[in-house]
Amino acid sequence: MPIALGIDTGGTYTDAVLLDTSSGTVLAAAKSLTTRHDLSLGISAALAAVFADAPGTCQTALPAPTAVELVGLSTTLATNAIVEDQGAPVCLLLIGYDPTLIESRGFADDLVTRDVVHVRGGHDGQGDEVQPLDERAVLAAAEQRRERVAAFAVSAYFGVRNPAHELRAKALIERATGLPVTCGHELTTQLDSVRRATTTALNGRLIPIVRELIATVRRLLAARGITAPLMIVKGDGSLVQADWAMERPIETILSGPAASVVGAWHLAGRRDGWVVDVGGTTTDIAVLRQGLPRLNPEGARVGRWRTMIETVDVHTTGLGGDSQVWLDRDTGQIRLGPRRAVPLCQLATTAPEILDELRRQVAERQHLDLCGVFLLSQRRPTTRSPRDASLLEVLDSRPRSLAWLIQHLPQGLLAVRQIEQLERHQALQRAAFTPTDALHVLGRFVRWEVEAARLGAELLAARCGCTAEEFCAQVVEAFARRLASELVTKALADEGRTPAWPQEPTAEALLARALGQHAGSALRCRLELREPVVAVGAPVAAYMPQAVELLHTRLQIPPHADVANAIGAVVNGVVQRLRVLVRPHDDLFRFHLPDGVRDFADLDAGIEQIRSAAEQHLREQARRAGAPHVDVQMARRDRTAPDGYGGDSEIFVESELEFVAVGGPALHWQSVPQAAEPRPDAAVLAAPEAASPEDGHELA
Repeated sequence: MPIALGIDTGGTYTDAVLLDTSSGTVLAAAKSLTTRHDLSLGISAALAAVFADAPGTCQTALPAPTAVELVGLSTTLATNAIVEDQGAPVCLLLIGYDPTLIESRGFADDLVTRDVVHVRGGHDGQGDEVQPLDERAVLAAAEQRRERVAAFAVSAYFGVRNPAHELRAKALIERATGLPVTCGHELTTQLDSVRRATTTALNGRLIPIVRELIATVRRLLAARGITAPLMIVKGDGSLVQADWAMERPIETILSGPAASVVGAWHLAGRRDGWVVDVGGTTTDIAVLRQGLPRLNPEGARVGRWRTMIETVDVHTTGLGGDSQVWLDRDTGQIRLGPRRAVPLCQLATTAPEILDELRRQVAERQHLDLCGVFLLSQRRPTTRSPRDASLLEVLDSRPRSLAWLIQHLPQGLLAVRQIEQLERHQALQRAAFTPTDALHVLGRFVRWEVEAARLGAELLAARCGCTAEEFCAQVVEAFARRLASELVTKALADEGRTPAWPQEPTAEALLARALGQHAGSALRCRLELREPVVAVGAPVAAYMPQAVELLHTRLQIPPHADVANAIGAVVNGVVQRLRVLVRPHDDLFRFHLPDGVRDFADLDAGIEQIRSAAEQHLREQARRAGAPHVDVQMARRDRTAPDGYGGDSEIFVESELEFVAVGGPALHWQSVPQAAEPRPDAAVLAAPEAASPEDGHELA
């Protein structure tokens, strides 16, 4: 019985599953709280729980850890590091870029790092050298910085059309420093020199921190006798060997949403439909078509950065079980998120003293807008003012209510701004009433301290003039309506009509009536989602039935829906892509390849020669990514244009060859041959349907 161990580190929970890969049966599942300041703590707790053989977890005896043949990890680390502007120091070398143009158009802020070195060199849109690479400048930059940075990033102008200068610079830097070097053409084949440089620099920043996580996970696995290969989930849902992910950690952004889509597909057995993953921090919505998640060829946006990494096309909204519930001062309506908070019921299990404070607030019912909120110290910022240090010292020993802090701090209400700033820097964590608390009050989900949830509900209900139960029912209803609204938003966006509801009052009014609001209106609307919804995540049974009913479609909540992400971390395969562009060049046909350009007199003869080499190259890449055996397919797309003389004749414009290698990951008893000299993959994340910008200016 081949056993796989899947691990997912989500925003709130870290999940672990043991899966019989021959039958797809889940043998055991466990959850622990994600420890964002140190992910290894949550992973270690989940591993301990999944192998504990708790009563009712599994019908048969659990296998020993040594029986595990494959480990898959879905991690939020890369995504969170980019959003929070964290990472190691990196030097970005720009070859052939125009520094004056970069500054004049305001692109400097898009380059991730201030340590940017401009070097002479680069190519044109045909792949011809514009000027030789200034190797002395490359070596000088490397030697000056080898003690000051953790990695280098290299992006050459039109480097995707001819990577020769990037490859030479990489060899020089590695020889001089021994530090990791990322080239732009290794991550994408698309034009857009600035965005490619951004993506390359982000990858360099992530390498040290992802390496540290993988090393830690390997130690945790080894401590339990697990020697199976460790695979990482990429943002497109496929798997890669951990060593590959350490070189290209940027490819693991949106790993969690990708794993949830793959896990939902595996559990539901459905080829078409909507996937909704309701987590503690966010809700992710994606679509399945013919058993595959739809990908976003435009590149994923993470935080303020627009990358060139192709990922699952997911709509993410700040709505989850840990979203803070608050009341709109102007309308009195219930609002959910986007701020995340520790549920009161959860905080009370580790800090039971908050119950006395909540009881006092309920009894006194003064300044209700400040009540029911607690702050706890999370970590010390590296730089802080004396005033910040004083506040953090107060919270070192125990959580304090916001009302208590306002009363006892010298700055009074002005402390609210200081507290919010420390929250943004993750030095403080907020605890407040959440949808998870509402479920505890209603008895639909009970894991922690119910009394704390009820007291928090009474404080908010007092402001609404209703009972705690009535208020909690309204919270669940608001959650369901919000889920339905986000599904509508995603469906319209997929058709090219992304709505901006607040700026479109008539459309927003129609949506509200379709979702059951404004019952007294003379107008009744109906929205129908044509395809069914597969819902995964721990709380979906509480929210999704009502949301799906509003959209008049079917709902499927598969078994083990609460750990679908961890299942998705091991059930997919290794997928590698290579894109080769062919264009006319001086009466010849020029092939833009991973290691340079080649010219042929005959198009079809050239394709046949290149095909064999490209397939071999892709097999080597797939083996390095963790698949010992792959199937390689080639798709060819020719583009022509009218010859301009009014007849039916057409002229050849370009041809695009896309090679795709698909294979299963190696198990512990299989060996994965490693290429002696790894060759760069020019198009692992190509987007074949994306139109190229004008070649005349790559910055366009």
